[in-house]
Amino acid sequence: SLTAGTIFHATHLPLTTWFLAIYLLTQRKSGISALQLSRELGVSYNTGWKLKHKLLQVMHERNQGERLSGRIELDDAYLGGERSGKRGRGAEHKFPFVAAVQTDEDGHPLRVQLRRVRGFTLAEIRRYAQQAIAPGSRVISDGLGCFRAFDTPLYVHDCHITGGGRASVKNPEFNWVNTLLGNVKNAITGTYHAIRGPHAPRYLAEFEYRFNRRYDLKAMIPRFLTVAVRTPPMPYRFLKMADSYA
Repeated sequence: SLTAGTIFHATHLPLTTWFLAIYLLTQRKSGISALQLSRELGVSYNTGWKLKHKLLQVMHERNQGERLSGRIELDDAYLGGERSGKRGRGAEHKFPFVAAVQTDEDGHPLRVQLRRVRGFTLAEIRRYAQQAIAPGSRVISDGLGCFRAFDTPLYVHDCHITGGGRASVKNPEFNWVNTLLGNVKNAITGTYHAIRGPHAPRYLAEFEYRFNRRYDLKAMIPRFLTVAVRTPPMPYRFLKMADSYA
């Protein structure tokens, strides 16, 4: 079978249904929930959920091989946090991730990166830097202690201690990363309302994948299919046991 060993492995759905799902996921700016996807495809919610997360897994695995370079705005962020209980950093229902934006010489955004992390510790950000940021990059961050991971000869670290409140949001050095975070949270919470922590890397990967290919929507589908046939099968038992960070 041509689909054996790919993300389409052992599917009982027509490939035309998969292709329509790929179109809906890649061409809509704000994404689409599994419930809405199942309605538009004419399948059950469970089938829609599995199909959607398999396609998000393709995006997630494709993003992992990409690194940012040049001028990069960096910030810490969380998803979740709406439920009652402990507030602030360390709340159990919050999912930490790093947001980064690579800009050109004129300060326009080129690519973004949204990566789930265990927490904002020095060791964890060092791991992230090795995987996601190319040596020689100029990294602009706030005064959070974990970002000292970029205080090495491999990077040019431009640290701005901004404090909290509106002053930090208005700092021009973080213009695009702040804009990005607002768009990410509006897109994810507006489309899904609530997400489970173990699946957060896939939801972040979906936004990242679409944003970085926003100028060539027509090419996104054939390029996605090329990656999909190179992505290993993802049975449901593994799909629901997603990694807690990426």
